Amino acid sequence: MAFTLYTLIQTAILCTNAIAVLHEERFLRKIGWGVDQGVGGFGDDPGVKAQILNLIRSVRTVMRVPLIIVNSASIILLLLFG
Repeated sequence: MAFTLYTLIQTAILCTNAIAVLHEERFLRKIGWGVDQGVGGFGDDPGVKAQILNLIRSVRTVMRVPLIIVNSASIILLLLFG
């Protein structure tokens, strides 16, 4: 399998899908990354853990509909051009 632009895009889509399906109560809370674990005080710089949790929440919120469209287009392209 050759390393092409399509495989790079497909890898980015798969990684974004992996982030989008993480569930806070079922998975993240079990490893100590729940909603209340990443809260800091007012004026404190957020730590790495809080920033990753914010990224996960943002991807789940913003990328839900675009991921459906991009996944569908990727599947159609894969079916048509193999």
